[in-house]
Amino acid sequence: MCDFCHKHGDGRKWYLQAENYSADLLSDARRQQIVRDMLLNSEVVGDGFQQLDRLETAPPFIQRMVKGRVTKRLKRDHFGQVVPIEDVEAIFGLVNSIVQVPCICRYLGSHTEAGYCYGITVDGVDVWRRTLGLDSGTPTSGPSFAEMQLVQAGDVLQQIRDHEKEGLCHTVWTFGTPFIGGLCNCDRADCLAMQATVQRGVKAFWRAEYVAQSDPDFCTGCRSCMRVCQFGAIGYSALNKKAFVDQRACYGCGVCRAVCAKGAIRLVTRSELPIAANIW
Repeated sequence: MCDFCHKHGDGRKWYLQAENYSADLLSDARRQQIVRDMLLNSEVVGDGFQQLDRLETAPPFIQRMVKGRVTKRLKRDHFGQVVPIEDVEAIFGLVNSIVQVPCICRYLGSHTEAGYCYGITVDGVDVWRRTLGLDSGTPTSGPSFAEMQLVQAGDVLQQIRDHEKEGLCHTVWTFGTPFIGGLCNCDRADCLAMQATVQRGVKAFWRAEYVAQSDPDFCTGCRSCMRVCQFGAIGYSALNKKAFVDQRACYGCGVCRAVCAKGAIRLVTRSELPIAANIW
């Protein structure tokens, strides 16, 4: 299991522990500021990414040192983990309220207020309004949260299943670890955290507790799974005319399952596979 499962989950999936969604955690002033910075302040998010751009011109040993420090800070403040749809459903069973919110990453890239993200808490929508300062006229440089409303878990699950078919993977996020307050639907084109983790070597989230596994007896070689994999973990054998999963590269999101018409892909527990058990 990932480090957070040991530190914040007593050896179980940390994001399935109700106490990590507690309103008491969110009452902390520092956490509230992290929420405001990460959801409302596009300058904070944008500055962080510009720093990564500049870092790539530094000597390799400087890059390694700085990237390690950035990851350490992210684990403390705003870190995530990939979760498959069945764990998303389990998370929704723990929280009392879900609010659809605009994605800061997509806003930063295109100034489009796209509701790919969800605020999740054991409290109602009012706690988000208070935390974000929406009723006090707090100025922002990010998307508007004026129309933030509660949504039903069943409706959200259907939206998320639709996102899977588009190739978006699901991630849960802390705002002052271990408080969990967000669930996002990410891709490499628009998600800054995914770009940092997959393309720039700055870990911003854990891989899932699972790994994908393909069954060649059912695979027809259509390669639909390859087209939606955000992590480049699926290849194709020209000899066998079959797709295969590189389990060392797999993040275990399960999106490939959603587009496989033949049911040739399943998720297995990461810890059960020696090749991937210690890759997070």
